[in-house]
Amino acid sequence: MMSVTTANNPDALPQLVGDFKPVDVWQTHINAIFYGLRGHRVRDFYQTFAAADYRLASALAEDYFQQCCKRKQAGQAQNSTSPLVVMEWGAGNGNLAACFLDRLQSLDSEHAIYPRVRYVCVEREPVLMGQAQANSDLATHRDRVSFETGSVESLSHYADGSVDRIICNELWSELPTKLILRKEGEIQEEQLRPNLSEHRLVDFPDWPQFVEAFDQKDIETLKTLPNFLEDLVWEREYHPVDAKAFPFRRTVSEFLKTIDEEVLVPFNVGACQSLKEAKRLLASDAIGFSSFDAGTADPRVLNDPEKPCYTVQGGQLSFMVNFQLIQDVAAHLGIRNMVVEPQREFVGRSLGTHVLSLMDLLASHPYPPEGHPWEMDAWIVKTLQALNRTYKSPYARTIEFPTHPQAPEEERRELDALVKSLGTHGLPDTIAYLTESELMKALPDLERLGFEGEGIKRMLQLPPQPVDYLHGFFRR
Repeated sequence: MMSVTTANNPDALPQLVGDFKPVDVWQTHINAIFYGLRGHRVRDFYQTFAAADYRLASALAEDYFQQCCKRKQAGQAQNSTSPLVVMEWGAGNGNLAACFLDRLQSLDSEHAIYPRVRYVCVEREPVLMGQAQANSDLATHRDRVSFETGSVESLSHYADGSVDRIICNELWSELPTKLILRKEGEIQEEQLRPNLSEHRLVDFPDWPQFVEAFDQKDIETLKTLPNFLEDLVWEREYHPVDAKAFPFRRTVSEFLKTIDEEVLVPFNVGACQSLKEAKRLLASDAIGFSSFDAGTADPRVLNDPEKPCYTVQGGQLSFMVNFQLIQDVAAHLGIRNMVVEPQREFVGRSLGTHVLSLMDLLASHPYPPEGHPWEMDAWIVKTLQALNRTYKSPYARTIEFPTHPQAPEEERRELDALVKSLGTHGLPDTIAYLTESELMKALPDLERLGFEGEGIKRMLQLPPQPVDYLHGFFRR
């Protein structure tokens, strides 16, 4: 996000688009515009571990099947014939749901669990819900899948204690989030004001039309205008707030006492409110709630003034998840057993091995190529080629790897040919999990690309990064 403050550069903001409002208000506004304009091609801007890969979904299915079997053996199940409602919050394109149900069906040889499952895909963005409904892999399970367009903070039409499992994947970071700090004994929150970068003003001759369409989130009008999301410039100010206006205000106030003054931290308001709803929905003997997202529970990281509180991808605001504060809110709600662990530990546990994401593997290279962006693209595709000699996905998918628009024609042809050579059962995305065995079998080819075996082995054993993908879990 481009940003300035009124104090340090008063002349850098030539044209206002809106007024100062709390971060969570503008986050909700901008993200609605982002999905309205770009929701049909979200993966051009960012990927998730569930968008194309199958291993997170398989791990969830393995865990669910095992926990259901343990519950049955312990005689804890209240009714062995009643429906088992599994909810996925933020269903996206439906890939996680399809892969979860595929794996659960294959595990359930005695037909004791899968036939009882009723899988509810909850998605607030209509364009993404349309993708889930059109997912061909999910079609084979259509008799047990339903679709719910709405907000996960309030699912009041579902009865208390009616849900057995809730899966929330990379949604908390998109739910309304405030940025707050403590200064001289009072709580302040960040407010933003959007402006359009000066070099883009010439593209909007009818300025009042643009401002009104932006203010009203008039997607149809905005579609007729030039792209602008990446060229928004945000002013930042900090305003005192009355903590009484915050949900979970006492918990938030106590948490801020553990943070140094004037250190900004995320307060994931929507995520905290979703905990309350999850607790209400889960049955007394439910398998539980899981959320997967990028964030930290480390007090040292939260107290670091240089930590990244948010990222901007394609204009969309995505916030680091403050798992420590969320755990505090969970305790406030009477949830005493919330556990936070690295996401890859959860996936690796189901496979009985260490796993590494492809992005982590690429980061382990001691000398990644420098130069033109298309040279980096070619190196990534060659790495995919090496891995695909040992990795075989059960799903036939073509990886989406667009050629850099500025690549010369010859390099473009070579890169396109490389991508086509990857086949349909290889790694489906640059966001995907690899097992230790797959990596070791591919090691000779990887070493020819400059990777170091010892470096990969160390990466497999490394603890989570300061901000990493984590799994938060609790039972009712």
